[in-house]
Amino acid sequence: MQPIRGFRHRFRPAFVAWLTFMWVLLMGEVSWGNVVAGFLLAMLIVLALPLPKVPRSSNKVHWPRLIGFVLEWLWDLILASAKVAWLSLRPAPQPKNAILRVPMRVSNEMVFYLATSAYNLQPGGTITDIDLANREWTIHVLDADTEADIEREIANVQKLERQMIGIFESRSK
Repeated sequence: MQPIRGFRHRFRPAFVAWLTFMWVLLMGEVSWGNVVAGFLLAMLIVLALPLPKVPRSSNKVHWPRLIGFVLEWLWDLILASAKVAWLSLRPAPQPKNAILRVPMRVSNEMVFYLATSAYNLQPGGTITDIDLANREWTIHVLDADTEADIEREIANVQKLERQMIGIFESRSK
């Protein structure tokens, strides 16, 4: 019997452990049966459905900036959630929406993906289209009653862009 080709490249012990842990959490009870079943299922997933390697750039992560970004992002998440809740519950009419095209200067596709995820996870705005060739987002903004609201959202995107460049693409670390 011929072994599975590329076993060394498919088997990732940390991923197997994580999937096993998630299985035990899903079952809601720590038992030998759940741990063994989770392990066997994790092995089947890892060997039968291998994930491609994530492309990595030569740039390093600026950890203090990343930690600061995550803390600021969580605070912004709380504020944006409260704002969207207020917009939906207030007795006034719903605000005007806007569709904007906003350029992004990040050069790395992984950083572009992370910026897109960070923006989409915040309530109040959504990326509706991504133009990878021109590094441009088309975003839907929930609250765009005034020109100042639109300028503020563009400034938020530019700030996110600067943060991502500072964390992942900055040459002076």
